Amino acid sequence: MKHNLSVLGSTGSIGTQTLDVARRLGLSVCALAANRNIVLLEKQIRAFKPKLAAVFDHEAARQLRVAVSDMDIRITEGMEGLCEAASLAEADLVCNSVVGMVGLEPTLAAIEAGKDIALSNKETLVAGGALVMERAKTAGVSILPVDSEHSAVFQCLQGAPSDKAVSRIILTASGGPFFGKSRKELEHVTVQDALNHPNWDMGAKITVDSASMMNKGLEIIEASWLFRMPQERIDVVIHRESIIHSMIEFEDYSVIAQLGVPDMRIPIQYAITYPERMPSPVKRLRLQEIGKLTFFEPDWESFPCLLAAKEALSRGGLSTAVINGANEAAVALFLQEKIPFLRIGELVWKAFPAAGRRFLWNLYWRLTVPHAGLWNPECKITFFCAAWGI
Repeated sequence: MKHNLSVLGSTGSIGTQTLDVARRLGLSVCALAANRNIVLLEKQIRAFKPKLAAVFDHEAARQLRVAVSDMDIRITEGMEGLCEAASLAEADLVCNSVVGMVGLEPTLAAIEAGKDIALSNKETLVAGGALVMERAKTAGVSILPVDSEHSAVFQCLQGAPSDKAVSRIILTASGGPFFGKSRKELEHVTVQDALNHPNWDMGAKITVDSASMMNKGLEIIEASWLFRMPQERIDVVIHRESIIHSMIEFEDYSVIAQLGVPDMRIPIQYAITYPERMPSPVKRLRLQEIGKLTFFEPDWESFPCLLAAKEALSRGGLSTAVINGANEAAVALFLQEKIPFLRIGELVWKAFPAAGRRFLWNLYWRLTVPHAGLWNPECKITFFCAAWGI
């Protein structure tokens, strides 16, 4: 079990639950990192007394320095500060729960410093899976999955005779708040509707991703890298109760599943204590109270993001990074109520390369000319494609 944690994204949903687990297990926290929620970050600093705190937003970092000037702590900022928190000498486990592709660079910094990583930032593997896994292998660093689905697969694999014995990974999905709705019914759903997840308590971005099924698409990509499994051997099944978190199927068609109440502290704790098992603060699963478990095929037409992720994985190259960037920009626009919900999937598919590199670089140049009059919120997606040279 690890004893000294660096928690990146400490003010988010996974970060706060990680600190709850750390408190209950009596673990030390040597570093905290957040974006700009310095009110909560200050409370965490006073509670855990870390050696270092990193704030991504520069102005927020300045304010935090003033707020904790009475404490013996060093405040760093920006990406440099995030990477320093990820590679701090005292840390024996880096818990990376920052949101978005900003999590990739600190993951690489942690690997370079030889730190094991409890990873819930799925964009790290979606955007840089080949690089991350290769460097982790070379450095002898363990990537311990925190996402409930990948933690479930990881736990199921502990009983596998070898990776070659596994014929299929089956990821479960709750279906989110819009399960069973047609595209017509999804035309007028609101931000608040999308944030009303039936089972899980998560941050805004990942909750919208769950509503669009993009979250499950990204998890297919993540699972492919984590478990060296081609996408055609990774299936998704809708499981509304969120009791079975994922399954593996062996060559003889036996299936092993990991079950538990829908509480992220279970996979968080397992990543921290692995390979040990410790008493958990969560409610015990009582199947007689659940009554029944149901399973359904995903609605590929109403939720096109799921298919987009599989398509990106099959295309290879930078396609997965491109659709992830497009999704991040589209979700941000949706949360700002600048685009409707269904536009998210449309923009993700639009991000696939439809023209040559020269055309997109020319378009990128045109859109960045101030007097062109072409700037609009959706340009970020086009920029992302162009910047990657796709």
